[in-house]
Amino acid sequence: MPTFSAPDGTLLAYHESGSGAGAPLLCLPGGPMRDSAYLGDLDGLAGRRVVRLDLRGTGASAVPADPASYRCDRLVEDVEALRIHLGLDAVDVLGHSAGANLAALYVTRHAERVRRLVLVTPGAAAPGIVTAPEERLAAARLRAGEPWFAEAYAALEEVTAGRGTGETFAKVMPFFHGTWDEAAREREAETARQRNAEAAGVYGGEGAYDPEATRAAFAAFGRPVLVLAGEGDANTPPQTAAAYAELFPAARLEVLKGGGHFPWHDDAEWFAGRVAEFLDA
Repeated sequence: MPTFSAPDGTLLAYHESGSGAGAPLLCLPGGPMRDSAYLGDLDGLAGRRVVRLDLRGTGASAVPADPASYRCDRLVEDVEALRIHLGLDAVDVLGHSAGANLAALYVTRHAERVRRLVLVTPGAAAPGIVTAPEERLAAARLRAGEPWFAEAYAALEEVTAGRGTGETFAKVMPFFHGTWDEAAREREAETARQRNAEAAGVYGGEGAYDPEATRAAFAAFGRPVLVLAGEGDANTPPQTAAAYAELFPAARLEVLKGGGHFPWHDDAEWFAGRVAEFLDA
């Protein structure tokens, strides 16, 4: 298991797969603060050199001495330390879900080190994009024919109205997956085991984000950006993904029909094809 030291001395782990030519694809997991194992090799990208970072306190990485270092803006230098450890002048960066917030802050602070940027169903706290409740509900209504829909939709109405509980949040999980089958249920069941709840509570804490600075950095970032969304993703609906893409001068939005929050599981060929085409252009 390859490791390196963060600036504060915390020992961090990363995982490599594939051996393709070109810049490595550095993948930042969501959750927030979930073991990067859930990303796998982003089904179909194994032929490319994929590097997954286990954020501090997750996966095989060590728990830091200072729990405040779990905050997203403080994790940026862990990403930079990995780039330096790999001996790379620049990397392609992929951020999924809450990991897109970390990718956004990395661009804000180290734009010259990013060759191309891929944002997969991105969390939008870093640039300060607020998703309207109706956008989430509209994405969910695409699943109206499913046998579980009524209960899950009622729970989502509670969540979007600000009345969510642990129980109601659990009931909306089918809306995160393009198909709520046994495989999706098993992956969802892994979430609690893979996620560092303490770290997740700190990740987006007060002071983590400066939307004005992030938006300014995005406006000046002229390198290619790919934003991927799932048509039925109630977490990051296509409208939110579109608003995200519009913050960059050179971004492309692709929406997977029938897709959810984990599009590489919903259609591996579509996902790998879009990402590979983008990175190789």
